Amino acid sequence: MIRDLYTEDHELYRESVRDFLAHEVAPNKDKWDEARWIDREVFARAAAQGLYAIQVPEEYGGSGEPDYRYRMVVCEEIARVNALSFGLTVALQDDLVLAYLLGLTNEEQKKRWLPGFTAGELIGALAMTEPGTGSDLKSIATTAVRDGDNWIINGQKTFISSGIMADLVVLAVRTRADAGSHGLSLFVVERDTPGFERGRKLDKIGLPGQDTAELFFDDAVVPAANMLGEEGRGMHYLMGHLPRERLGVSAMAIATSAAMLDTTIEYCKTRRAFGQPIADFQHVSFELAEMATEVDVARAYVDRSVLAYNAGQLTAVDAAKGKWYVSELQKRVVDRCLQLHGGYGFMAEYAVGRAYLDTRVQTIYGGTTAIMKQIIGRDLIG
Repeated sequence: MIRDLYTEDHELYRESVRDFLAHEVAPNKDKWDEARWIDREVFARAAAQGLYAIQVPEEYGGSGEPDYRYRMVVCEEIARVNALSFGLTVALQDDLVLAYLLGLTNEEQKKRWLPGFTAGELIGALAMTEPGTGSDLKSIATTAVRDGDNWIINGQKTFISSGIMADLVVLAVRTRADAGSHGLSLFVVERDTPGFERGRKLDKIGLPGQDTAELFFDDAVVPAANMLGEEGRGMHYLMGHLPRERLGVSAMAIATSAAMLDTTIEYCKTRRAFGQPIADFQHVSFELAEMATEVDVARAYVDRSVLAYNAGQLTAVDAAKGKWYVSELQKRVVDRCLQLHGGYGFMAEYAVGRAYLDTRVQTIYGGTTAIMKQIIGRDLIG
C-alpha cells in the first residue's frame, strides 16, 4: 500500500536515525535487557542526534520542529531493530514528559529544565499511578501541603516508567482534600529532593531494559517554584495531555506490528518444510494476507491521526480509538507471527519471541482497553 505521509526531509531524517540505531543501540540492546538497565549515556547521544526533543524551541537547545511525523519515523526504525526497551524510554521523554515541560512551565522553569532535558542529560518520568489508583485519577491519595515557600508531599507511586533513572518526576498530587478532581496539582520533583526515595526496580515480564519503579514521598520538601501550572488544575492538565501519550502508543504499536510482520514474511520465505518454503502453504499465505491487510488498514488510521495531531485536531476520543484498537492489533499480530515461527518463535534469541513479551503491556499503560472503550462509549451516548 502506497503511503504519502512522509516527505523527502523525513526520509533523510530516517537515514540519520537508522544509522544511529545501527551503531549505538542494536549492538547493545541485548546487553541492556540482560542487565535490566540502559546505559544513560546513550540518551545524550540520541538527543544530540535528534531522536527526541526536537520540538523544543531553539533558545532551549532544540530545533523547534513540532511535526509528529519525525517522531513516527523514530518509532518505525526502533521497531525495525526490535529495541523496544530503548524505544519506550524515548517515548516517555517525547510523548509524555516533554509535553508537560513545554506546555505548563513558566520562563524560569523552562530555562532551568529544558536545556538539560534536550541534551539528554536530564531524564524525565511521569508519576500518576498509585498502589490503589490506576486509571481512576480522581482517587489519587498522595498529598501536598503548603509550608511557606515549599510544599510537603507524602504518599507513594508505583509502576513508574524510568522511575529509577529519572532526574525530573512530573508528579500528580492532591493539594485540596475536599475538592475532588479540582483538588489535584502537578509538581516537578527533582532527583535530590529531601524525603524523596526510590523503592524497588520492579521485575517485569517484558521490556526488561526499561526500568520501572516504586516511588516514596515521606515529608518530601518541594519548592513552590516547582509547581506546574496553576494549583487545582492538575486533572485538566492530565486529561489535556493524554491524546499525545495515546498517539505515541498507537505509533509504536503499528510500527512494531509492521516490523514483526516483515520479519515473519522473510522467515516464511526461507523456512522449508516438506520440500518447500512454508510461505507456499495456503494456510501460511492466508495468515500473512490477513495480517498484512489489518496492518495496512490500521496504519491508515494512525497516519491520519498523526496529521490530525499536527493540525491540532486530534481529539481525546479519536486518540482512544487508535490506542485500544492498534495495541490490541499488535497483540494479535505478534502472537500469530510467533506461531508461524514454530518452536523458533519461543526462543529468546528470535526477535518475535522478545517482541511477544514486550508487547503485552501495550494494552495496559496509557489507559487500558476497557478505559478507552468507556471514553468512546460516553462520547457516543452522552
